[in-house]
Amino acid sequence: MSRVGKQPISIPQGVKVTVEDREFVAEGPKGKVRQSLLEGIPVEIEDGVVTVSRNDDSGDLRSKHGLMRALLANAVAGVSEGFSKQLEIHGVGYRASLQGKEIHLSLGYSHPIVFPVPEGIEVQVDEKAGKITVSGADRQQVGQVAANIRRLRKPEPYKGKGIRYSDEIVRRKVGKAGATAK
Repeated sequence: MSRVGKQPISIPQGVKVTVEDREFVAEGPKGKVRQSLLEGIPVEIEDGVVTVSRNDDSGDLRSKHGLMRALLANAVAGVSEGFSKQLEIHGVGYRASLQGKEIHLSLGYSHPIVFPVPEGIEVQVDEKAGKITVSGADRQQVGQVAANIRRLRKPEPYKGKGIRYSDEIVRRKVGKAGATAK
């Protein structure tokens, strides 16, 4: 039995969970998350607890048992608490501002970059500190939006300029040694 898959998921107060048409739906104060269920992995909801099991011990189902439980636990946690990712902007003249549902970025290119914020995602920009906070109920979507923003200007190893995660460590390189006089 999967160590992760056999653990029950407790449903917090204020969260409504249903299973309908091979789809797990969690609704809470932070939003609504839908997760499609995999074949052969039944999900039962009773007494405020969600349990995930599998029909047989085939290798395919064994490998997906823990995955399905983790995805459902993330959905429940997302609608009750939410998820967030912090990004930092490093570089002279690099800045970001939030205008409506768009982030306007100046990242050293000859043109400004406009990044549209998708539905279900909330973005906060601290212009003074150069920080961007991406938050939402769907963990996968929050991570993907943060990765898409980072991809606009990845941190480079010589001066460390670019957009990076707040907990990311950029390994710096020395660069050219220069000509030596004889």
